[in-house]
Amino acid sequence: MSWFESFILGLVQGLTEFLPISSSAHLRLTAAFAGWQDPGPAFTAITQIGTETAVLIYFRTDIARIVSTWFRSLTDRSLRGDQDARMGWLVIVGSIPIGVLGIVLKDQIDTSFRDLRVIATTLVVMGVVLGIADRLAARDESGGRHRATKERKSLHELSTKDGLIYGICQAMALIPGVSRSGATISGGLLMGYTREAAARYSFLLAIPAVLASGVFELKDAGGPGQAPMLETLFAAVIAFGVGYAVIAWFMAFISNKSFMPFVVYRIVLGIALFVLIAAGTLNPDAGGGL
Repeated sequence: MSWFESFILGLVQGLTEFLPISSSAHLRLTAAFAGWQDPGPAFTAITQIGTETAVLIYFRTDIARIVSTWFRSLTDRSLRGDQDARMGWLVIVGSIPIGVLGIVLKDQIDTSFRDLRVIATTLVVMGVVLGIADRLAARDESGGRHRATKERKSLHELSTKDGLIYGICQAMALIPGVSRSGATISGGLLMGYTREAAARYSFLLAIPAVLASGVFELKDAGGPGQAPMLETLFAAVIAFGVGYAVIAWFMAFISNKSFMPFVVYRIVLGIALFVLIAAGTLNPDAGGGL
């Protein structure tokens, strides 16, 4: 991997990590279309540390309050009903599914899940799911000719069951093309949460999973079949800077905008991949291996 490839892939990671379009799919597709070799799962996991660092800084006040209250609630019973203490537990509960499945499915994540036909399928399917979830949210918010508006849930109403469902949705993102934010936001919208609440919890829930995955993959970075360590770290730095700007834009965007542009993009991209693969223009294993 050259420094130029590292820069471009870091840019792609930063641009796509927080949007519901799948950063892992876009890293894979960028390499395939450019004629580069697949950067590999270790590269993806480590560059995600860069974008998650952006999350830690952007939500630093919320995170510091949640962590502090959660730790103090372990010894102070009066804090156990506090919203921040509950949020700490809900993030832990929601992180269990991806932790378990990440270990169980590691071989598939590193190999068969990176097939471009799988990515094309998940782009389209999850695009449709996000579209349905977005339309339901819009209907509740605007009401209609024969129905009143319906108030959607905030994070204060997040239950253990809902937190676990969010976690299962997040675990689906182990398959490139699903999108961590896309799956968890779709799950949140389908459970009746507001767009902002779904996105905020999605970002908080991703922190332990992404950081743990990145640290776990560090042992493989720079090794056989993986991108060089220095280039990988450089890409993570680029992803951090770009990712911070994207978070700020995305949180403002979802406050009053629909997810439909992302839905259309996912479906068009997925169909285009199917067409290119069927025509023999694109090999489903293009760029495989380093």
